[in-house]
Amino acid sequence: MAIKQIISLSTLFLTGALLFAFGPAVAAQPRINVIQVKGSVNPGVQEFVEYGIRQSESERAEFLVILLDTPGGLMTSMRAICQSILNSQIPIVVYVSPSGARAASAGVFITEAADIAAMAPGTNIGAAHPVSDSGTNLSSTMNEKVLNDALAFARSIAAQRGRNEQWFQEAVRKSVSASAQEAFKLNVIDLVADNLPSLLKKLDGWHLRRGDATIVLKTAGARLRTISPTWQNRFLQVLGDPSLAYFLLMIGLAGLYFELSSPGAVVPGVVGGISLILALYAMQTLPVDYAGILIILLGLVFFIIEVKIPAHGAISLGGVVCVVLGSLMLFRNPADRVPLSVLLPTSAAISLFFAAVARLAFKAQASRPQTGQETLLGMTGKAMGEIDLEGQVFVNGELWNARAEERIEKGEKVEVLEVHNLKLKVKRIDGS
Repeated sequence: MAIKQIISLSTLFLTGALLFAFGPAVAAQPRINVIQVKGSVNPGVQEFVEYGIRQSESERAEFLVILLDTPGGLMTSMRAICQSILNSQIPIVVYVSPSGARAASAGVFITEAADIAAMAPGTNIGAAHPVSDSGTNLSSTMNEKVLNDALAFARSIAAQRGRNEQWFQEAVRKSVSASAQEAFKLNVIDLVADNLPSLLKKLDGWHLRRGDATIVLKTAGARLRTISPTWQNRFLQVLGDPSLAYFLLMIGLAGLYFELSSPGAVVPGVVGGISLILALYAMQTLPVDYAGILIILLGLVFFIIEVKIPAHGAISLGGVVCVVLGSLMLFRNPADRVPLSVLLPTSAAISLFFAAVARLAFKAQASRPQTGQETLLGMTGKAMGEIDLEGQVFVNGELWNARAEERIEKGEKVEVLEVHNLKLKVKRIDGS
């Protein structure tokens, strides 16, 4: 009897364990990740978005929300971001937020590529006509190629996401823009939400088609996690700031110029070299007019010439004009232009530095040497004995062997003409 009871209890225990192990699991609390993209689209932003998508995929987040506010940026970075969004293993929600934010130029494509596109009231989207790296309109032939490429890209994404292809083409071709409400009515975006909590509430139970499958989003009780940029992301994004890029360029040129004018200083050359490399890297992420860089370099050449040729400041003045004009031309895209409050004081300070170094270097080259045997040239002394081709003279507090092309009597005053192998060539001073 006891054996039967033991067997029955064991059977019940095993059955319960199996039901617990293979029964329906308790639904896990959904996780929603959030990243914020603010400012121009550059390689630093691209790295951050790709990092956020990778993190969200590895954490099996319900979806990733990209809070977007951008005036646009580089087409190469934009395409890379769009590619990451389109190929993401989890849904991507792009939310143009907060009120006053915009998704302009490259931001249009990024919003369009999202599985769900949303905007906050008071935001706008559009003006996606392609421009050159200098921020100006492209030449006719190149404009046609780039424009057609951008139009095809916009049509392709819009068709894949089921949005208004015609409007996106107009945004690219004619730079049209729309407010949040207008974009919603035109089927440019999927919804308008006042804030992030409102957006998540509207997305709860949202049916999303991804490939051949339909996904139902769950946001009720979800845990929000904000993904912050790594130090590498922050560093790359900071370098994308036009003001910093311009400042690094000026510091780099100033350091190298000082090193060229006064060889051996070392520290200015090292600092200048590092700053110049960082500036050139940053220039790759910004719409730079290379004519501006060339004019700044021409100004640097003028300052170097001023060291060699005395022009009473005229050449240095030309250098100052070149630095200021080049600085004004450096970033022609209004969204990336260096503020005048930064540009003018910096260019003025650097120009004054260049001019001061050029003047000091020229004065140093033109002045009489203060050390060495050359300092004896032109000095006067006294013959310590009779000089008949050779003899001795007392010059600058020291006794020197000397030679002369004339006979000089003891005690007569002499002037030093040459110094060679510690022997002075002298001549008698008339009237001594």
